[in-house]
Amino acid sequence: MSIVKLANINMSYGDKQVLHSVNLDIEANKITCLFGKSGSGKTTVLRLIAGLETPESGEIIIGNRVVSKNGKILVPPRKRNTGFIFQDLALWPHFTVFENIAFGLKERKEKNIKEKVYKALEFSGLTEHAKKYPHQLSGGQKQLVAISRSLVLKPEILLMDEPLSGLDNVLKIKILEYIKNLKDNFNITIVYVTHDQGIAFSFPDRIILLSDGVITGSGTPEEIGRKNRGFANNYFLKFD
Repeated sequence: MSIVKLANINMSYGDKQVLHSVNLDIEANKITCLFGKSGSGKTTVLRLIAGLETPESGEIIIGNRVVSKNGKILVPPRKRNTGFIFQDLALWPHFTVFENIAFGLKERKEKNIKEKVYKALEFSGLTEHAKKYPHQLSGGQKQLVAISRSLVLKPEILLMDEPLSGLDNVLKIKILEYIKNLKDNFNITIVYVTHDQGIAFSFPDRIILLSDGVITGSGTPEEIGRKNRGFANNYFLKFD
């Protein structure tokens, strides 16, 4: 079942068109990877789903709501029930781990904030780091804080923009296993952007190939690997 649908989406930045009549369906409760080279339009698709950009034309549907149509935002980002993990993670350097995770809950004026934050800390294995600041954490721990900060808000869709850049393969595998557990434990839909073949072909349920703003293929990692032998030479990360 589709939870996100992009229909005939066109998008430009100035004179440069970055998406050309893109039609895309994201399945609910699955991990979908948007895979392509830098500049292929992957991050733009993610930002359009989140409502951080407005397409020039076309329609975006999340669930049963039209959230954007023909250049107009109909549902603002804060009401789309999406979480966004940025490539630079965007952690508040002057906030502790606890405060970073609690930030969105406080903005919403939710109840039982401490209980919700510690539940997220426990799930991610960060409880003992609650009082630390981002500069005191390892790269992998920072990724977990950024994910937990979104997860605690219970998004229906988690959008992830190259969040594992700079990590070695051992840490990548550890965090990817954690992300897969999120899907299984929280029935969450994950859309993951990457240009990393190891991630794209070993991790998601489905891959969507983007090249110069055009979707050039889609399918399971195995299907894409069979059709595109150029991708298949060295693409697997080794999971236990």
